[in-house]
Amino acid sequence: MRLPVRTFASLVAVAVLALSAGIRAQAQSTAAPTAGNGTYIATDPLANVRYDNRYDVSLGMAYDHMKAGPNVLQGSNLGGLDLSASYWFAKHWAVEGSGRGYVGTSGAAPNTASIKGPFVSQYLFVAGPEWLGPHNKHGALIAHALFGGAYGKFEQDLRGNSPSVVAFYNDQVAPAAIIGGHMDLNRSAHWVFRITPDAVITRYGINYGSKITQTDVNFAISVGVQYKFSKKR
Repeated sequence: MRLPVRTFASLVAVAVLALSAGIRAQAQSTAAPTAGNGTYIATDPLANVRYDNRYDVSLGMAYDHMKAGPNVLQGSNLGGLDLSASYWFAKHWAVEGSGRGYVGTSGAAPNTASIKGPFVSQYLFVAGPEWLGPHNKHGALIAHALFGGAYGKFEQDLRGNSPSVVAFYNDQVAPAAIIGGHMDLNRSAHWVFRITPDAVITRYGINYGSKITQTDVNFAISVGVQYKFSKKR
């Protein structure tokens, strides 16, 4: 399927607006002390935000769109978790690893077994380079390109029938890649609100009929939090 470009563009716009709002809020919080019954002391929760940490970890609620078969017209909308961690060895470069698990139901090809909306699941284990892009104390844009494998379970809810009955892939481990990045909004020196839109690329196959292998490109997104450890580079 084609990656929903408008959705990705909307997310980028939301991130930019969030950063702008943070800048305006910071300008207001640094106003002069008030006079009267007491003195207002302005505090800046982002004053100690740095980008020199060596480790960080993030956890988010995740969504993934997936095709359960090479010719299945209805895609599957899956929900799950995204757990990622990074090791920063330079100011702009890190190695990131990510484990993601998704589960949900999928449309199925017309069949004589009366199978409708069977459960399917997908588990991704990937790693690769991560690049820190534009950033300030309010937030950052980060890109990554991760490579590894996917374990797709397509036969778990077929009542013992062959996946050919519903035109699904077989259960298998397949090559996978995740291309995208993070949009971060800092809440303190250690805690970050994180949105992660990605293109998920998988190459599943079938061992029946023509025994084809197909590359699928689908959209995934997670929303959660990141924690930056205190240890510096």
